[in-house]
Amino acid sequence: MIVLIGSDHGGFELKERLKVELAKREDVEIKDFGIYSLETADYPDIAFKVAEEVAKDPNKRGILICGSGLGMSIAANKVNGIYAARCTDTYCAKVASKDNNANIITLGGRVVGIELATDIVNTWLDTPFEGGRHQRRLNKIANYERSHKIEEGNFHIINHPLIQHKLSIIRDKNTGTKEFRELVGEIASLMVYEITRDLSTEEREVETPIGPAKTRVISGKKLVLIPILRAGLGMTESVLRLIPNARVGHIGIYRDPKTLQPVEYYCKLPPDVEEREFFILDPMLATGGSAAYAATLLKKHGAKNIKIVCVIAAPEGVKKVQEIHPDVEIFTAALDSHLNDHGYIVPGLGDAGDRIFGTK
Repeated sequence: MIVLIGSDHGGFELKERLKVELAKREDVEIKDFGIYSLETADYPDIAFKVAEEVAKDPNKRGILICGSGLGMSIAANKVNGIYAARCTDTYCAKVASKDNNANIITLGGRVVGIELATDIVNTWLDTPFEGGRHQRRLNKIANYERSHKIEEGNFHIINHPLIQHKLSIIRDKNTGTKEFRELVGEIASLMVYEITRDLSTEEREVETPIGPAKTRVISGKKLVLIPILRAGLGMTESVLRLIPNARVGHIGIYRDPKTLQPVEYYCKLPPDVEEREFFILDPMLATGGSAAYAATLLKKHGAKNIKIVCVIAAPEGVKKVQEIHPDVEIFTAALDSHLNDHGYIVPGLGDAGDRIFGTK
């Protein structure tokens, strides 16, 4: 188990002594994130650094120490995916892990001595998370956190029960190619049904078998679907069934496996780009490179109204698109935790293209 430890000047001495005690455990590898002297330091700097690293890897835990433990707890809990608990005794440490699955604990260097601090940390490390009803409560916290952490820009999570039900099935690694492909299409059509709710309409009169009727038809800009090859193709056909008059363009982009940067190899768009509304389709918004590149490409051709439709997004990808294209709306069915070292969304659903087309 990797345990990251950090402190400000108020917790420095306890940190140094606690490192010695934890070194006696063969199952723990300690990584010190500072500070490295009694020189005055601002606790948020250390808290953010440790918390960001813990949030990236569910196998890592963190210990943060300041004078009271309060400041470190407040700062660490600002980081998405962190559940930091301030502990002053072994009971708090046990509950922090058993009931709350805390991935960071904070201690007060002026509150607890080394003997109690060691007992607190060992209790926390040795107590497994119980799950059950506690997991239900943590899920509610996580759902709130994910839906509120990214507030800037045009970002929307579509929480329709049918979408969420189908999403749970395609996440399952045991779901076969045929079912996976069909469900991705169904999710895409349900999402677009919600996304197009604000399309402008105009009145038109038609003749029914009984007599004339005033009706509403879609007006304004014509829609264009832009599947990013190849995974985006898995969303296109189902959306076309819903909007059969939409045009379809294609943008071919692959992610370089070494640099994780997008590489364009194909682009075909309909005419009158500036007069149309574009839906970029890609099941996974991971690094955000492909989606941001596609939006840039469309804008170069004159596009002014662009939406990104994805099944699952990572915070890193959302932030990248928002930084480059704050005017582009992003719609997703889920905002997951983070990206792993290979640029895959965690927990995600694996490689969407491979699972849609049955390739590796």
